[in-house]
Amino acid sequence: MVNSYLESALIAAFKAGEAIMEVYHSYGMKVDYKEDDSPVTIADKNASGIIVNELSRFGIPIISEEEEIADYDVRRGWASCWMVDPLDGTKEFIRREKDFTVNIALIRQKEPVLGIIYAPVTRKMYFGGVGLGAFRMDVEKMSDLKRWQDATRLPDFNSGRKYGIVGSKSHMNSETEEAIEAIYRERGRDNCEKIIVGSSLKFCIMAEGKASLYPRYSNIMEWDIAAGHAIAVASGCEMTEMDGTTPVLYNKRDLHAPFFIVKRK
Repeated sequence: MVNSYLESALIAAFKAGEAIMEVYHSYGMKVDYKEDDSPVTIADKNASGIIVNELSRFGIPIISEEEEIADYDVRRGWASCWMVDPLDGTKEFIRREKDFTVNIALIRQKEPVLGIIYAPVTRKMYFGGVGLGAFRMDVEKMSDLKRWQDATRLPDFNSGRKYGIVGSKSHMNSETEEAIEAIYRERGRDNCEKIIVGSSLKFCIMAEGKASLYPRYSNIMEWDIAAGHAIAVASGCEMTEMDGTTPVLYNKRDLHAPFFIVKRK
């Protein structure tokens, strides 16, 4: 049962978020760059260490963006693993915006069965999984997590809205714009609403029911999307590769995720 891991994963996400906010409020944040030119800060590394420490007691292998990743010859034999992005939306974090998150997912047989997304600035925790449903709760202190059963079940947004299309704040490209324009032509521009947001909060908007479509035509890693995938599906959405049928799988040899689409059924 995913519930047996839920509270520990919620605690790990919250503690990581607290460590991230310490750096967020500090003066003179130092930014380094990886080989692919993506930014990384001490907040990414601190958050990863906290999550790994919290989750290691389960004996389940962990794939984290900020930790050394085992070779596929080792990973291919894993029935389960944690998939972690300790700070998703580092660009937004560096600009001291609100659109960054902590992402934790539990993968079984290459599919996400539990997802946790925590937005440290707004203190909103999203979670969901197989047999659990999807939820959102406000978290002011760690003891609040013990009342996760009282969280708001998702989706919770009233119907009768415009057709919402979610796009990326930092990774919008011509392919995505063309896909959105095609929806405008099909449904009428006045009947649609484009919602631009950073990090895995795009999945949260889908889970809440505030949007009906999230197409992704730009490069992204498995740890960026695994938690959101679990939450969105638990809320009643479906997520596939662009062909509409091929499932999005995890812990592959190549940890780059395929282009995908999330739809509200």
